[in-house]
Amino acid sequence: MPSSFQSLGISEARIQVLTELGFTAPTPIQSQSIPALLEGKDMLGQAQTGTGKTAAFSIPILERIDTYQNHLQALILTPTRELAIQVSQAIRTFNLKPGAKILTVYGGQAIDRQISQLDRGVHVVVGTPGRVIDLMDRGRLDLSHLSWFVLDEADEMLNMGFIQDVEKILAVTPPQRQTAFFSATMPTAIKRLVKNYLRSPILVKVESQDTAPSRIDQQVYIVPPHLSKEEALLPILELEAPHSALIFVRTKDAASKLTDILQNAGHSVDEYHGNLTQVQREGLLRRFRSEQVRWVVATDIAARGLDIDSLTHVINLDMPDDLERYVHRIGRTGRAGRTGTAITIISAREKFKLRHLEKMIGQTLELLPMPTITQIQERRIARFKEQIHGVLTGERLASFLPLVSQLSEDYDPQAIAAAALQLAYSHIQSEKSEQAAMHILTKQADKSSAFSGSKPVKRGNSGGGRRGNFDNYERPERSDHSSDRPERSDRNNSSRGDHGNRSGRFTPARSKN
Repeated sequence: MPSSFQSLGISEARIQVLTELGFTAPTPIQSQSIPALLEGKDMLGQAQTGTGKTAAFSIPILERIDTYQNHLQALILTPTRELAIQVSQAIRTFNLKPGAKILTVYGGQAIDRQISQLDRGVHVVVGTPGRVIDLMDRGRLDLSHLSWFVLDEADEMLNMGFIQDVEKILAVTPPQRQTAFFSATMPTAIKRLVKNYLRSPILVKVESQDTAPSRIDQQVYIVPPHLSKEEALLPILELEAPHSALIFVRTKDAASKLTDILQNAGHSVDEYHGNLTQVQREGLLRRFRSEQVRWVVATDIAARGLDIDSLTHVINLDMPDDLERYVHRIGRTGRAGRTGTAITIISAREKFKLRHLEKMIGQTLELLPMPTITQIQERRIARFKEQIHGVLTGERLASFLPLVSQLSEDYDPQAIAAAALQLAYSHIQSEKSEQAAMHILTKQADKSSAFSGSKPVKRGNSGGGRRGNFDNYERPERSDHSSDRPERSDRNNSSRGDHGNRSGRFTPARSKN
């Protein structure tokens, strides 16, 4: 297998771009895919997210694009707008200057602007099926000169009900086009697509080194019978103090409910699901990446394409029914050589899911008891000690030395230091988040506890009848078909403030580590 980009047949100019981006060696999917695609072969790639497949198909396309021809030459379809944006951003980083003109098209964004750019001429379009079909129906997206067609995350496209749309698009593309499908799994419907639309494709299959990466510390907590999952999460978060976390829930209503609970407890958190407009989604992503928001509560479907390399924690408040999604979820942390933590919270009646999970990943996961008040305080003191070490090596320490000299005339230096530490730690203990966690841990384990969540909460049920579990599931959105109409939102967007925070207030990042 090639160990360098030079051996893959890539131009020196492109290799220079990759070197500047920090790409030193190709990943397995890149080593196998790039030479085959450069040779003009159709390809079926089976690889998980995070294996480098975007570079695997975009680099060959950029290498062979004829920038002197001012028409569309490559179309890349993704199941969600978030993934379309992510793929477009990656392709632009691999592009030369001057190079190919790239356009991202998806619902929830003004279609007139997209049409204007198409009229000026683009070489590569990355988009969702609904918006692509809308532009085709308007006669503004011409696929007659298409040379490359890429279907990214084909299995997710199937799960979201977009396969008929994909076939409609493929039907109007030139038969001599080069086609590549990428999919994490290979269900029957995808195999049928491959048989109908790919010509003698080569199969590139990349097995994961570990089904559940060893660099990710996996933890499982069982919720005591007298607490809801939302209640149990508060002391766990207080113990872990995640720097950056993605918290998965099953439904939109559950995301809103948990976000309210965490915000009321003083945490920097916001929600991410299908009811948000595209402007709100993009704004939240910017604030999450810039650490203005530390934690995000999300549903699986909305979170496609929500990738943050510096993510320290992934938390499963609701374990997915499709246990393969578990590996996909936790794989969002522990990237780029970093370590990560994956926390799963289950009720006693969900122990059977845990057994299935352990069988799937080939590991036995240790069940952890709920944190105690003593453990939380010890962990806080340990973090406090780390902060003190940081201050002692910082530059601002010198400005306080004169005050220490003055106090030393009347008090012992050790007593002065202890007094300063007491003041600082008292401030930490007064935080709302610790108070909320301590309140949960001091609750009595009896059925008479007067709290709205004292009984285990059925996931996806915000207080209605049993049917709510099904009505609240986040279904695959087809907002791309509504094209330039505003996305429907079941929530009052105006109450969220300029920053998309449900409470209408800006939630700054905390400096707590």
